[in-house]
Amino acid sequence: MQYWGLTDPGCVRPQNQDTYQLELLDKNTLLCVVCDGMGGAKSGNIASTLAADVFTQEVKRSWKANMDAQEQEQMLRGAVKLANFTVFDQAQQFEEFTGMGTTMVAALIHGKQAIVINVGDSRAYHIDRDGITQLTEDHSLVQMMVRRGELTSEQAKHYPGKNLITRAIGTEPVAMCDVFYRKLERGDCLLLCTDGLSNQIDDQEILFEVVHGLDKSKCCQRLLDIAKKRGAPDNVTSTLVVI
Repeated sequence: MQYWGLTDPGCVRPQNQDTYQLELLDKNTLLCVVCDGMGGAKSGNIASTLAADVFTQEVKRSWKANMDAQEQEQMLRGAVKLANFTVFDQAQQFEEFTGMGTTMVAALIHGKQAIVINVGDSRAYHIDRDGITQLTEDHSLVQMMVRRGELTSEQAKHYPGKNLITRAIGTEPVAMCDVFYRKLERGDCLLLCTDGLSNQIDDQEILFEVVHGLDKSKCCQRLLDIAKKRGAPDNVTSTLVVI
């Protein structure tokens, strides 16, 4: 298993409010976390970093190699709960942090299985010989409108309110996460990213760079370069794991 990550402020924003972590829990287990903070110049950065740190540390504290899938899922849900409580508590205690929050997408890769959780519109993609699959579903206003049939997927890409999310870590006392399971084979790839990347690059372009790029270790940089050539109005973060 190989893995890389990269984060960048992009071309417009003066501060990077994204963060990511890659933590090897044991020789067969990797934890990947990507967060996209919101809530102002200072508090967005605090929210994403705090959530990623608390989530990662709680998984590290709880992890046991003999856990079954159900126990792993409960561990991840518990870590989301603790991360949400911590960010929400800080937002309540300090006026300068009022309203802060963050998206979160995370993957626990243990052997040939990935368990993915998400809150918000940061995404996880599975890439294999059959193509690219978006594992997560955005918790956003436009995705809700697509499900209702009010917008097509193509219209959603350019809808004025596409950045409005319906779930986040730290904005409410309780955060609901979705959980996805994915079987992995040797050579498969798992990409996690913020919307600063997915808003600038479509799925087929991601697939091309991951599959046909000459050097997997530079894939995150290539994706960033494409986003920046297109203006990168938001922070851009991605992690890539090759099984």
